Amino acid sequence: MQTVPAAVSYDIRKTEVRELPLPEIAADAGLLRIEMTGVCGSDWPYYLKYPKTKGALVLGHESVGRIERLGRDAGRRFGLKEGDRVALEEYLPCGHCRYCRQQEFRLCDETDTLNRADTVRYGSTAVSIGPGLWGGFATHQYLHPNSVFHRVPDSMPAELAAMALPLGNGVEWAYLQGKLRIGETVVIQGPGQQGLACVVAAKEAGAGCIIVTGLGTPTDQRRLELARRLGAHHTINVEEHDPLETVADLTGGEMADLVLDCAAGGTQTIVTAINLARKSGRIILGGWKFKDVPNFPSDTLVRRFLTVKGMRGHSYEAVELGLQIIASGRYPLQDMATHVFGLSDVDLALRTVGGEGEPNAIHCAVDPWA
Repeated sequence: MQTVPAAVSYDIRKTEVRELPLPEIAADAGLLRIEMTGVCGSDWPYYLKYPKTKGALVLGHESVGRIERLGRDAGRRFGLKEGDRVALEEYLPCGHCRYCRQQEFRLCDETDTLNRADTVRYGSTAVSIGPGLWGGFATHQYLHPNSVFHRVPDSMPAELAAMALPLGNGVEWAYLQGKLRIGETVVIQGPGQQGLACVVAAKEAGAGCIIVTGLGTPTDQRRLELARRLGAHHTINVEEHDPLETVADLTGGEMADLVLDCAAGGTQTIVTAINLARKSGRIILGGWKFKDVPNFPSDTLVRRFLTVKGMRGHSYEAVELGLQIIASGRYPLQDMATHVFGLSDVDLALRTVGGEGEPNAIHCAVDPWA
């Protein structure tokens, strides 16, 4: 039986390279030869939980590569041929439920791992579920019949193509769901890869004033500098300046039309987001807190006629737009692509994204051939 190497997360904070069987390819399926897979911010909490709750698995769901093999019927189903270069979404939707019909693949019950335990999707499915090659931290990845593809130009560097999904998140959050309009003011809390992706999307949407907040740490200060190069008009060190007062000064007291909370960790940024929004403003919550918000100011939502929306993932349209932005070359996105790791260093890659590994990281990726 032919095998391929994969970085298998078999316990919390434990990964090793194993040889996994290369599956037989059914008529409606295929096989992807991976060039590079991005390390998502969600891979870190997955690493701290899923090996215990789901069993050993191959993480990674921001895969870019070339189709190496297609089953007899798969080419017609996918609209692709062997050798085509593609980026995969993590979702494996059924294709016919109410959510799929509305192109809301992320909400399809068949792939909604956040609300159901018996689902499959790339980067979060155990190797014990056949055929096992469900993640991008490997040389090859199984192409499920319900895979969602995006074509990638041959000229696009792999480390930029691997940012298609996080940049798609930025487009989804700031533009498609945040409804950012030309000339509006947006505040983006948190200058990580998602916050920076939102900066790019806000610039593309024609925002009149883009404000990014972050901490005074060296890491955040470097990221805030990059935010300015990507198009932010103002950045705020919240450890030195009150964000509410600063935004009030910058907007003449109007405050922000849209606030995007991309900060991970503490719940205070949610309360701050509510107070940063103008009357009838919009708030998008994208940063996981993993805890309840104490003293949630619900009356403020009523009094100021605010719209608050929880956000997760991206739509097909958002990823397509993200790839177009990458291909345009208008932004120094290469400055976001800070680290590339080999398969034997996947544990270090995950710890780096979790803030415990290499310094100065923004978007990390795994090159399985390195």
